[in-house]
This record gives sequence, C-alpha cells and structure tokens, in this order.
Amino acid sequence: MPISDYIVTIGLEVHCQIKSHSKMFCGCATGFGEEPNSNTCPVCLGLPGALPVLNKHAIEQTVLAGMLIGCSTPEISKWDRKNYFYPDMPKNFQLTQFDLPLCIGGGVPLYDIAYPTEVQKNIPNPGKTVKLTRIHLEEDVAKSTHHANNSTVDFNRAGTPLMEIVSDPDIDTPEEAYAYLKSLQQILIYGGISDADMEKGQMRCDVNVSLRPHGQQELGEKVELKNLNSISAVRSSLHYEIVRQAEELDAGISQIQSTRRWDSELGETQMMRTKEDAHDYRYFPEPDLLPIHTAEIVEKMRAHVPELPHEKRDRFEKNFGINAYDASVLTSDRRLADYFEQAASDAKLGKKVANWITNSLLAKLNEENTDILDCPLPATHILELVKLVEAGTISNNQARDVFASLWDKPETQPADMAKSMGFEPADTGSIDIIIDEVITNNPKEVDAVKGGNDKLLNFLTGQVMKLSKGKANPKMVTDSLKAKLSV
Repeated sequence: MPISDYIVTIGLEVHCQIKSHSKMFCGCATGFGEEPNSNTCPVCLGLPGALPVLNKHAIEQTVLAGMLIGCSTPEISKWDRKNYFYPDMPKNFQLTQFDLPLCIGGGVPLYDIAYPTEVQKNIPNPGKTVKLTRIHLEEDVAKSTHHANNSTVDFNRAGTPLMEIVSDPDIDTPEEAYAYLKSLQQILIYGGISDADMEKGQMRCDVNVSLRPHGQQELGEKVELKNLNSISAVRSSLHYEIVRQAEELDAGISQIQSTRRWDSELGETQMMRTKEDAHDYRYFPEPDLLPIHTAEIVEKMRAHVPELPHEKRDRFEKNFGINAYDASVLTSDRRLADYFEQAASDAKLGKKVANWITNSLLAKLNEENTDILDCPLPATHILELVKLVEAGTISNNQARDVFASLWDKPETQPADMAKSMGFEPADTGSIDIIIDEVITNNPKEVDAVKGGNDKLLNFLTGQVMKLSKGKANPKMVTDSLKAKLSV
C-alpha cells in the first residue's frame, strides 16, 4: 500500500536544559566546554551518604515554562526514582517525576515561520496547536563519548536541571514535528528559560512514531528514535522511518515496540533494543526529597510571563502596519524583535524600517554568517537611513551604499557617511530643468505615459536620474513628472 493508506502518528519527548548557574540537586556549576569532570561533587557523582537539595530556581522556571504553553500545575508535586543501570547515571537511578509532575496538559502553537521554508506557502493544517501530556523536571545524565576501543564519561553535565516536555501523539507529519520543535524552542528562549541550543546539547529530542491502516482506531506499535541532535535530523529520520515501517507492514512484517538510532551518514535508522515499559524502571517515591506545595511558586511566576511570539507578532502588525509574514520573521528571534522595536521608535516609519531589516540587514547577517546579537550597526542607524530617504536627502540606492559603508564604520552617523560619499541632494531648480529636458527629448514616451503607460514613467524617471548623476530623489522626480504631465 502507498504511505497515504496509513495514518502516521508522532509524539515527541523534548529534553531541555534550564538556564541555571547550579545543578538540580547540588551546588556544582553548570556550563558548556569546561574541562571534563571538573564540575562535580559527591551528590552528582552519586557517592554514598550524599543527599540532594532542591534547586528552587529550576522549579520556578519549569512552572513558568508550563504557563507559557498553557499547562496547569497541581497543588502538590513530588519526586521519584527511575531505576536503571547505565554508565551515565552513577547512582543507578535518576531523580525525576513520575505521577505528579510540575506541569500537566497545555499545547504548543505551530508558527507558520517555524515550518521548513518550502512548506510555509502550503501548510496542511495552519494554526494547529500540538497538545501536551506533561512537563516534568529531572536531572540530566552524564555525557558519554565513544572512541575506537573504549568510552569515556564526562560528569559535568550530570545533575543539570532538565525539563522533559512530552507531547501527546498529536503530530501528523515530519514537517509538523519540525515546526513543533522550532516553535517550542522559540517560546522557551522568549521566556528566558533556556537557550535551547541543540548543538550544545541544551535541547535534545526522542521521537515516537507509529503507523496504522485507515479505519483502525488502535495505534500501531510505537518505535522510538534516539540520537537526534538537530531539528533537521528529526525531520529526516521521520521521513526514513515512515517509509521503512510502511514497507515492512506491506510485506506482512509486524512492528514491535523498540528503540532505534539515527545514522545521519547512512541516512537510516538502526535497531538498538526492544523498548522498556514504565514498570521496567521500577519507579518509586524519592525518600530524600519532600513533595512541593506549588501555590506560592505559581503566584510568583505569573509576573514573569513575557509577551509571547504570536502576541508580539499581532502587536507589530497592528502598531507598525507590517504584513503577517514580516511580523513573523521579526518575532522569530526575540533579540531581532527587540532590535526592530528600537529601530522603529517612530511608529509611522515602522513598515519602512521593517523592510530594511528583513531585506538588507538579514541578508548581510546571513552573508557574514552571524546573527543579530553580533550586528555592528546600532538599531538607530536603520531609522536614520529611513529618515534620510524619506526626507529626499538620499535615494534608496544611495542608502544601500551608505548601509554597506556603515557596516565597516558603524561609529559614523548615517548622515555624515552619506555626505562623505558625496550623496547630497541636488538643487531643486537644477533637477527641475533636467526634468523639462527629459520631457522635451522623449515625446513618444511622454505621449505613452499620458495614455496610461506607467512603465514608461519609470523610464523617464531613470533618464532624469542618469542626467543628475544619481543625485535626484527618484520619488520626487516621479511625483514631479506626474504633475507636469497631469497623470
């Protein structure tokens, strides 16, 4: 059967490190790139007699994360031990939450801009919100590195506060999974909860996927995909796994609950083990940690809920008169949104400022392989460029040249840079003489313009610009031509 004959069901388990100076149950520092095993103590190494102490900040940030995506928080939340033997967990159990997590329910809205670029113009289910099961808080495990003949373990990461955000089986396609991760990442960054950088291991993802024939209510056997270290890997591995399962089901090969790894070099998933169920982990309540009464924390964190990306997008459209796509681009990164708001301090120029940022500035950042955080141009420079163009001091083309020069000399004011480049407005009288000359020398084009050919109006404007050696303002030239030709 073709893949379209099967219903694809996808659920994601996202592990996200909380931005915290210390670990979840001890005072060791968190960080990335430190010397291996330098940030450790008896607690995070699981030495006998060491007792855990709760990180209040991590609990508050998890509750805040739940608020951002519509979760509820039970009045009491408790801690549990998840027992298993593995080299990255020296206690042979992980401190986590089982039946009373900090956050329940909620949902992640899928932003249009979060879909892969080639999908954004034809999103199958626009405006979808993926339902969540829960968010629980736990300690991260150590980092294992496998070499040719041995493996090493770095316990710096062990004990870092880690949220596990579990979705319902509510995702239908690899593209929705991609958009879900991008949207979730954006929301967590907006909240200041995590940098959610997958390259640094701050956000990791396990994927559950199953297929069943149309008409069958019961879900197919779930296959979990591990070792997914990027959002694009999630999408690629899902495309492969959906085809693999469909082909095996077509051949009469039943699927079994299992865990597979993604080999990005081979572009295929490979069997690791049959999947354990919850009872295999032998969960039981953590005896060394008291349950948490959450009411006070919930009340405290209400004041820390920020304006979310979709709320900011709607405000940008309303206040600055920009279209939905540009608003989505500008709000896709909180730092970019802040930069835009600084540049658009004159709201009536907001649309023109947005055009400069989404076109010229983002193109330059991409060319330089950098992001808005390292942009050398102050936001006020963009506004000043727009004002120079609007005042007729320089043309749009001249402004682009000024922009390029400012990139290397951002300490220079735009007006000063324009003057040093010889971009001063020509005398109005001399431009008027040139316009009259162009009208006289192009009678056929003038008649065509009077007959309604607007394209030739651009031709006449170009002739004026050429004779003025680029010093005339094209908008003013066009307006003057229209007036003189009564069109």
